[in-house]
Formats: sequence, structure tokens, C-alpha cells
Amino acid sequence: MIDKLRSCFEEMVVYKDLKKSNFFSSLSLPSFMRDWLLKKFMSETGEFNQEEMLDFIRQNLPRKEDWTAMKSKIVTELERVKFLAKVSVDVDIKTGFVSFNLPDFGLTTKETLIPPEVWRTCADELVKGHETWGVVELKYLEPDEELKRKGKIQMKSFNNFCPYEIDVDYYKDARGEFTTKEWIDVLLGAIDYNASGYTDDEQKLTMLTRLLPFVEKRLNLVELAPKGTGKSYLFGRVSRFGWLSSGGMMTRAKLFYDIQKKEHGLIAGHDFIVFDEVQTINFHPIDEMRAALKGYMENGVYTVGKVEGTSDAGVVLCGNIPKDKMSEYESMFEELPSVFHESALIDRFHGFIQGWNIPRMNDDLKISGWALNSEYFCSILHELREDASYRAIVDALVVVPEASDTRDTEAVKRIATAYLKLLFPHVRSPYDIDSQEFKRYCLKRAMSMRHHIKLQLGILDEEYRGKNIPAFTVNEFSRDRGA
Repeated sequence: MIDKLRSCFEEMVVYKDLKKSNFFSSLSLPSFMRDWLLKKFMSETGEFNQEEMLDFIRQNLPRKEDWTAMKSKIVTELERVKFLAKVSVDVDIKTGFVSFNLPDFGLTTKETLIPPEVWRTCADELVKGHETWGVVELKYLEPDEELKRKGKIQMKSFNNFCPYEIDVDYYKDARGEFTTKEWIDVLLGAIDYNASGYTDDEQKLTMLTRLLPFVEKRLNLVELAPKGTGKSYLFGRVSRFGWLSSGGMMTRAKLFYDIQKKEHGLIAGHDFIVFDEVQTINFHPIDEMRAALKGYMENGVYTVGKVEGTSDAGVVLCGNIPKDKMSEYESMFEELPSVFHESALIDRFHGFIQGWNIPRMNDDLKISGWALNSEYFCSILHELREDASYRAIVDALVVVPEASDTRDTEAVKRIATAYLKLLFPHVRSPYDIDSQEFKRYCLKRAMSMRHHIKLQLGILDEEYRGKNIPAFTVNEFSRDRGA
């Protein structure tokens, strides 16, 4: 299969050796950054010069503690500084000026400026998302008393982090060269896991279920799992499009909109927001947060004061759970913070991930071999979020029982659509997928994930007791390939 992978994806395949090498783990780089570096420096045989790469990292990937020294170079020594960073921009309607943030270094729009001639060259790249990774070049614009101008750090150039075009159609076609089981192994390698380290398909598929919010808009999930199963790593280190929040306080201003700063929160700038170790997060104040989450998770709209915003970010809760609570018939959601102890809010979560089906992380689960570039793979998943054709296929394939609860139907279809994008991206119509494969890998798993939410709702609120989801079936026409 490795030859097929390298043949189909060519330059988008890199050699990952996480089992034997401590080189990258010592650098604490996220997977998308590591694979970008590997692609830049690796030879065709999978080898790279560590010293050469380290020199590049020292020059281009500064740490937060390096920022004061860099700022001194820019402001006091009037040097130009170039490095790789995460950037967001702001266009001031009143003045017409464009400024930027470097969130990882605490540099804000009040201190910065993008000159018009620079903005014309990089606007298309910088407005693609809330935050964009790229190589920025900075210099100091000195204060001018006559012009009543304060000193600013200005951007002189910007080059997108992604050095290649993402061809989603090519990715879709390439999937057709693999069997479903082969493709499952390809996906695991793309997120740094060794497929042969798992004992069965259920372990593999449960792990891949964590990717569903990567590929489907506003997919809300709950995962409870033992410690050490890799939740934080996958959600926080693999994709540059999500946000992992661990511990501390979460407020409406931070998540949705800050009235004082006039800034939209985390929900507006990411594909998904993950509350990791959710038991340690203080949602404050509870009633305000609960109301804001219910409104947003229902329709993707949030309102704070007179400001209304929209987002496609999914909400994921991740928590650790003791062994004696690992049962669908136990009150597992008691482990969640009290803000989630309300059935109306829990009902807005589409599905539940049984994290105890995922083995505890060990060396045999770390990838050591050729695999898809994580940065490329996650960029593909990000692009697939925009493709509505998969939902149309699911609508055609799924037979909805009469009088089905609207939220159950939407949850099942949304999860099934995410599975279809993830496992069968080459499917262009209902005739392109075997009905039994769709039922096994997409529909049944979607129903099971929603079923666990309904069981917990029944334990939490007697109004939901005994109201399990009905049996969704597959439309028979999908079997007639010649239709």
C-alpha cells in the first residue's frame, strides 16, 4: 500500500518517524508545522539534515520568550525581521487603515499597520480566514509629531505558509485507488498514528471519529475517555484550523464577542472549538454561557448586546472518565461541568464518542513510515467543509422514519455526511457507494453516536426517558449501480 500511497500523492507524502526519533518531540512543534518542515527539507529517501533544519527553525520560528528581543531589533535598531507566524487582520471602517495581530506574541492592531501597497499584494491570502499562517516581514514606522503619528510596527511583506495549491478534486479521485480498509489506514497515518498498532477496526474507526468536526461544519460532539488516549494531541496539535481550550475560565466574551474590545471570540475564527479536560474549565457566568451556547449550537448564530455574529465552528467537549462510569447506562454526563447539566443544551450535541474504545497511547501506535503530510491532509478536510454535495447524497440515501424527531434526524444526517466525506470522498452521487458500506461505515455509526446522547438525556431528564432514535434505513436505489 505504501507504493500506492507514494504514487498517488507524490510530494504530499512524508516519512514520519515518531516511534524512534525524539527530534521533533523535543521541539514541541504541532504536526502541521513539523510536516511542512519535513516537506521542505526531506530527501526522496526520507532523510533530512537535522542541523540544517534546526538553523531554519532558530531563524524563522521564534518562541514567545524571543519576542522582546525581536521587538527591540525592530523598534530600537530599526532592523527588518522576517519569521513564520500566525496572523489576523482588521480593516478599520472609519479610517480605512488595515492593521494586524500576531496573537502568539501579544502584538495587537493598536500597535501595527499594513501599508496600502503591501495590502494590495497580500490581501487575498490574509482574508481567507480569521487567522492565517505565513512568513511575515516587519519593520518600524517611526513616530512623527507633525503628522501626529504614533510609532507602529508595519508589515512589509507576507507569504502564505502553504506553499502549494490544494487540489481537492485530485484528492477525491486518488481515494478511488484504495479499498476502504486501506483508506482507513491512510487516514490514521495522516494524523500520526500507526494503523498496525490497533487490534481491530472499531479502535481505528473510533479514533477517526475525532476527525468528524474537522470535515463537517457545526458538528457538536461529546467524548468521554480514559486518560492518555491522545485527545489533546489530535485536537490541539494536528490541525491549524481548530482551537483547544484546557482549564481556566471560559466567558461569553472570550468565546463569542467581547463588547469592550469590540472583538469576535474564538468561535468566529476556527473550524472547531474543543474544551479539553472540560471538568477543569470554569464556564462563567453559568446562565449566560448556557444561553449563549444553546442559541449558537442550534443555528450557528450568536448575539451579544447589539452585535450578531455567525460561525461554522463545531463545539466538542472532551473529558476524562473513571472506569466505573464507562457505560451508556450510567450517568456519564454528571462528569461534565454544571453548565451542561441541562437537557436542552445536551440535546444540541449531535453525537457521543466512546473514547474507551481507543487504546491508551503507546509506542506501537506512533507512526514510523511514509504517510500523508498532516498539513496537506488537514487543509483538504478544511476545504471539504464547504462541499454541500455530500449532504445531498446523504439526503438521497437515508430513509427517515415517520414522525422522527427533527434534532435526531439532523444529528444522524450530519454525522453520516462527515463520515462520507472522511471515508468516501470520491463519491459524487448515491450510485457511487455500495449501500452496505454506507450503512456500515456512515449510517450505523451515526445512529449509534446519537443513540448515546439520547440515553444520557433520558438519565438526565425524565421527559426524554425511553425516547430512543428510530431505525433509519438506506434507500434501495443506491444498490442499482446502473440506474
